[in-house]
Amino acid sequence: MNTLNTSRRRFLFSSAGLSGMVGISPSLLAAPSVGASGNQAPGESIGSKSAAIPLAPPDKQPANLKLPVKNEKQVGWAIVGLGQLALEEIMPAFAECEYSKPVALVSGHPDKARKVAKFYGINEDAIYDYETYDRLADDKRVDVIYIVLPNSMHAEFTIRGLKAGKHVLCEKPMSNTVQEAEEMIAASQEAKKKLMIAYRLHYEPFNMKAMEICKSGALGKIKTFVSTNAQDVKAPNIRLSGKLGGGPLGDVGVYSINAARYTLGEEPVEVFAYARKPEDDPRFREVPESVAYTLKYPSGALAHCDCSFGMAESRFYRVHGTEGYLNMDPAFSYRGLRLHVKEGDAKSGDAEAKEVLLQAENHFSKEMDHFSKSILNDEKCHTPGEMGLADMRILEALYKSIESGAPVAIKHA
Repeated sequence: MNTLNTSRRRFLFSSAGLSGMVGISPSLLAAPSVGASGNQAPGESIGSKSAAIPLAPPDKQPANLKLPVKNEKQVGWAIVGLGQLALEEIMPAFAECEYSKPVALVSGHPDKARKVAKFYGINEDAIYDYETYDRLADDKRVDVIYIVLPNSMHAEFTIRGLKAGKHVLCEKPMSNTVQEAEEMIAASQEAKKKLMIAYRLHYEPFNMKAMEICKSGALGKIKTFVSTNAQDVKAPNIRLSGKLGGGPLGDVGVYSINAARYTLGEEPVEVFAYARKPEDDPRFREVPESVAYTLKYPSGALAHCDCSFGMAESRFYRVHGTEGYLNMDPAFSYRGLRLHVKEGDAKSGDAEAKEVLLQAENHFSKEMDHFSKSILNDEKCHTPGEMGLADMRILEALYKSIESGAPVAIKHA
């Protein structure tokens, strides 16, 4: 058997969370010793004295039971925009946070905001609208502003939030243009406040494991990255509005672009893209239905991706190397992620395919707590504005390629 392949498997599956498979002591398989009545008293041990184990703790309370604990130092968050993502994912995620708590809301719908505030115990005087947004500067309860607005509003409200003296977490895509992204970073530096982009998959276990496996060299030399991120968007929806910065490439395509970066460990030097805009579907009057694109990397690796707002849901990526591949499917969903790894030589009978089993985590609570801890400890965050800017350079090149019908080179700063 190939020694190198064997060592790679040891890395993959000794550290892949599969250690939950534990051995069973032979003594536990033996027939229990019972009294004449055939009954066992509560708390009484079975088997030989040397292998006796209690059947239950005396107080019926597991010794390793983890009780919820709130840290004394918590960071106050203002959520800007109370759409579906905020209400269904972000606000509920605070219940699983250790370092983050919601203290303010910003919405253009006061009735909805009051209902949400009441449910989450947020004071009514901490409800703002888009006209009174800048008054957050005087609200000492608020440390962080989370921008969950249409893409076209990201730059304006991020910059205003930074000028108000607050740290900002901005949803992706970071902005509409490279220039806007650069202005957001400049505002962060001028205000001396942190700017983080909401790449939540950098904080959840399965994608973090995929990063680790690719970086280890366990797949050999990586040759290709293949990904689809598609869904069927029904009108009306802000994703279908060109004025609001909609369209599949920036909205869902950016997931594949970012995943290619954290698995390949490179920045693309050239891109090519093609967009489909069907004339018989009125949903796509302003934005493309689908975009297919290829990214070329310095190592020679290629990323082949597509994204769509008019297809059945599919959210996966596969990283293929000379010694094996990994497959995440689904890869970008909020929950239910699955990771499979195959490595070895099929000709020699040395190939193995296994699922990596890990404990799932709430993406949003982990993401928010990471930012809160980086603020409390004055540390760098993992997904800063510079990462968002790098993706904006790629997106801008892809849009140029769609317009020109030709490959476009990317110059990185």
